[in-house]
Amino acid sequence: MIKAIMSEISLPTLGSLPSRLTRLYAGLALYGAGIGLQIESHLGGSPWDVFHQGLSIHMGLSIGTWIILVGALVMLLWIPLRQKPGIGTVSNVVLLGVFADAVMWLAPTPEPLAARWAYLLLGVVATGAATGLYIGAGLGPGPRDGLMTGLNRLGMSIGTARTIIEVTVLAIGWLLGGTVGIGTVVFALAIGPLTQFFMPRMRPKG
Repeated sequence: MIKAIMSEISLPTLGSLPSRLTRLYAGLALYGAGIGLQIESHLGGSPWDVFHQGLSIHMGLSIGTWIILVGALVMLLWIPLRQKPGIGTVSNVVLLGVFADAVMWLAPTPEPLAARWAYLLLGVVATGAATGLYIGAGLGPGPRDGLMTGLNRLGMSIGTARTIIEVTVLAIGWLLGGTVGIGTVVFALAIGPLTQFFMPRMRPKG
């Protein structure tokens, strides 16, 4: 999916570097907010965030810290896959967890089910919009996206690579105590269509 999206972005439409950096960092901040809201909903996170949450529960440290550490470790897997990081890749590793932790610290944990659903849906929509922003900036994929595209270069389809990776991290995260629930299903079903919806709308005009 990521490779197909990137193929639709031509360099003349990416905009100036300051504009691209603005979209990159706005996208990472919004992505972190989406992660934080979805986790605070306690209705189930995305597969990767179930994994990060499970590591936090089982081994200590904050969820955001594990997002950073896992992102850095995933980048090491880029070496045999001959993937090249960009400033967006490094920024994703360093900042995504910081933004997620900040939102989880600032946002009150909701008690009513309706409020938890509001957190969940806002989080998933924010993640879709954020993906459109930071991918549209064209400054390098996130470490987890790069892992999928790296496996694709070795002959595995993007769909197969994504399924294997996300099922694996989801299973490990669940075994470690991460929250798997209706939110996990909502994310899985909605993130693709939301990203497809937001990508052309997040592109600079002209």
